[in-house]
Amino acid sequence: VIGTITVGFDSPDGLHVDDPFGCETQRLREAGRRMCEFTTLAMDSVVRSKRVLASLFHVAYIFAHRMMGFDSLLIEVNPRHVRYYERMLGFHVIGSERMNRRVNAPAVLLCLDFSHAQAQIEKLGGQPELALHDRSLYPYFFSVEDEAGIVGRLKRAENTDTAMPHAA
Repeated sequence: VIGTITVGFDSPDGLHVDDPFGCETQRLREAGRRMCEFTTLAMDSVVRSKRVLASLFHVAYIFAHRMMGFDSLLIEVNPRHVRYYERMLGFHVIGSERMNRRVNAPAVLLCLDFSHAQAQIEKLGGQPELALHDRSLYPYFFSVEDEAGIVGRLKRAENTDTAMPHAA
């Protein structure tokens, strides 16, 4: 394992980011947004790289957006990391700094519209050489063709899982 990320989907039980950002998430729900959150991002410090981070985000994006149909991604980050996520992935701040009681640290709520990510993947994905000119993670994402292959494999696996007989 070189990295991990958890994808949480909005449900009647809510999201982790509802505490402390309940007002912001409620506004998004009222606007009809289908939200998910990425949490517990961790990477092996030995292999930490933009390519690995981009791959983790891209696979999570594929699952959340392409497979499950969610349109908005929320993340809580330490205030000192806000600019990185804005610049590298196109997030924007929707909740000002608050205390996150789960980790006892300050947090800012960021949102990424998956349509922005999709447009950047179509434009830059699979072209790491463009990272010299485009200062984002998107050139390190998979190409559109590779993404389509991943989606196809996930759908086949999903269909195989649902077609398998289950023991009573």
